[in-house]
Order: sequence, then C-alpha cells, then structure tokens
Amino acid sequence: MKLIRFGPIGFELPGVELEDGRRLDVSSRFEDYSSHFFSTNGLRRLGEWAQAEFEGAPIVPDSVRLGCPIARPGKIVCIGLNYSDHARETGAKIPGEPVLFFKATSAIVGPNDDLVLPKGSLATDWEVELAIVIGKKASYVDEDQALEYVAGYTLHNDYSERDFQLNRGGQWVKGKSCDTFAPIGPWLVTPDELGEVQLLDMWLKVNGMVRQNSNTSNMVFGVAHLVSYVSQFMTLEPGDVISTGTPAGVGLGMAEPVYLKEGDVVELGIDGLGSSTQHVVSWRAP
Repeated sequence: MKLIRFGPIGFELPGVELEDGRRLDVSSRFEDYSSHFFSTNGLRRLGEWAQAEFEGAPIVPDSVRLGCPIARPGKIVCIGLNYSDHARETGAKIPGEPVLFFKATSAIVGPNDDLVLPKGSLATDWEVELAIVIGKKASYVDEDQALEYVAGYTLHNDYSERDFQLNRGGQWVKGKSCDTFAPIGPWLVTPDELGEVQLLDMWLKVNGMVRQNSNTSNMVFGVAHLVSYVSQFMTLEPGDVISTGTPAGVGLGMAEPVYLKEGDVVELGIDGLGSSTQHVVSWRAP
C-alpha cells in the first residue's frame, strides 16, 4: 500500500494512493497515521478494509496538498556517512560503525512544500535519502529479525546548513533541524509493495541538473543492520523515522562548494517511493 496524508498544514487527513494514481480519503474509517495507528495494527486493519471498501472512499483531487505521510514521529534518527563515496567527497573516513545524529521533528514538512533558507544561512545543502518508518516497538533487535519492525519506507531530503553544522560548535543537529529541512513523502510504501529495498535507484536535481545519482545497494550499512544497530542504543517507537544517509553529489563535496539560493528548485526521487520538489525561498520575518 501507499499511504498519504493530505490537506492544509496542520490539518492533514489520512489517505491512500492506488496503483492507477487515484488518491482516496480514508479519514472516515481510520485515525491519522500516528504512533497509535502503527502500534494498534493500523496497517493490517487498513489492508483488510481495503480489500472491499476502497472503491467507495471519496477521491482526493490531485490539486490538494500532500503532507508528510506520517503524523509527527517521536524522533528522526539520521545516519551519517553511510555511502562510501559521500564520505570520500567530504574528506571523512568510512565509519566502522553507523554514525547517529538527530534531526528535530519540527523540521518536517510535506514533500512539495517550500524550502525556507534559515535566517543567517550561508551554506544550505541537499541530501536525497531513503527513510525507514518503524512499525512496532523495537529494543535490542537482532539483525535477522529487524525487517519485521519496519512499517514501510519513504523519501526524505535531509537538508543541511553546513555552516551551522560544521562551524558553530557541538553536534550536527544545529545544521540539520531548521524549519522545512525535512520534506518527507509523498508516500509511505509498505515493504510488500516496495520489494527489495537495497536495490533502489535514487537521484536528485538542482535546477534540472543531476547532482546525485546512486542506488541503495551502495549503503555501507544496510536497512536491517541500521534498525538493529539503532535499537541497541534507544527504543524505537512506532512511527519513528530512521533516515539512512546520502550518496555523493552534495554541494559541500564539490571542488568549489555550491549551495542553495532563493529561486532554486530541488527535485528528488527513489524508485518505488515517488518524487518530490521543493522551491527555495529566503526566510522573512513574520
């Protein structure tokens, strides 16, 4: 299944997108796609209902805004330097263990919402990433069982303000958590529909120019390893997100770094997970 959330910011409703592209409103039968939904077998309930009832659900017009396909997760755990070519382009060593950091959930926006350059931004950069959505409580999970804890996958652009991240002291979270720095979606795709998660092409363009072009097979640490690994250090709750890292091609990695400016357009996608587009605007005082 492909799960969507649609409607104005802060008032999104749950829906699904069918294979023929129709979007259906399921809010009359199901709660929002929150931690409670996943922890109460929401995916199973939705799938069973879908067998007979989808055809009677209201259609969501294509003109309606899509939000993040998961209601506010408890946490976004990000994995740094998880593609060897990205580690090399930034001058970092390929890590012996996954590098973990957090991204504030207040950064989450819909897949096609504007990217707002933060106040004082000097070096806002792009990062196409596969994101894992956790389906049930996970603590000290073995790697061979880790995929049983996955509700699905989604597309994430892990925007980064490199000056905040690298030059302002402390951990990376400063450069990762600005408002609008986590466009997620358009869909949450369940594992049965997506297929082999470690064989997905991924790409990102800035103003029509391809900047990133890779495949999830190039991860240093795969999905099952990451779910297991993170669960050794913290309990993963239903609806939590693990963003699995980005390949080479970021602005920071260029011989002469290139960063985003107002008027730029960023497009990205992953096979089976759809695509998204963000228009870049500058921060302005309310």
